Amino acid sequence: MQRIGSIPFDVKDGQIALLFVTSQTRGRWILPKGLAKEGETHTETCKREGFEEAGIGGVVMENFPMTLPINKKSPGEGNAVPVTYYPLLVEEQSSVWPESDKRERHWALLSDAEKVVHREDLLALVRQFESLVPWIKKSVEQHRS
Repeated sequence: MQRIGSIPFDVKDGQIALLFVTSQTRGRWILPKGLAKEGETHTETCKREGFEEAGIGGVVMENFPMTLPINKKSPGEGNAVPVTYYPLLVEEQSSVWPESDKRERHWALLSDAEKVVHREDLLALVRQFESLVPWIKKSVEQHRS
């Protein structure tokens, strides 16, 4: 089964912030991801995983998929799996969500993301997201107008 993830973000005053969650095992800052359920579209998986892991809802930017190998364990231990991530414009954030007792969440400006994420695979994803920012911002503007 395909793994799907989201890059939860918001834009305010021209600044982009990303929402990270802690992993269940090591408490490291990651982005929501999981396995698609049978018959589920990428968008449905993205929204479900975003809600289950971070308590968020919003708009999945389907035009900007990014597929990268993501390590399930520490780098060097193998177990890299391809994950397709989609930017998810956060429009709702619940105070209680399915995994709120297992995870914390943290907003960070895109410019500060490297201080939050120390894993090279996730840094590569953040950099790829950053390279798409002009188009993502344009899509957000169109969505909000």
